[in-house]
Amino acid sequence: MADKLRAQQQLEQLQVRYVGTGHADTTRFEWSSNIQRDSYASYVGHPPLLSYMAIGMGESREKVRSAMIEKMIQPVGKPPEVQD
Repeated sequence: MADKLRAQQQLEQLQVRYVGTGHADTTRFEWSSNIQRDSYASYVGHPPLLSYMAIGMGESREKVRSAMIEKMIQPVGKPPEVQD
């Protein structure tokens, strides 16, 4: 029983520390937004990958970088309306 409690506490600590790990109340929209933001952050943070993508798009590296940073604001569109 102590092992289950310890595992649950560790999971809760991870969820508090890392937003993208999700929890039971995470909506599909939040989860997909986190995935997209993490992907864009990884692309921007790894210059060789960013260069590869820029060549494939036929744009300069800085244009692709700034476009990805802008996409991080709303990566999957507007949030769904909340139903009461």
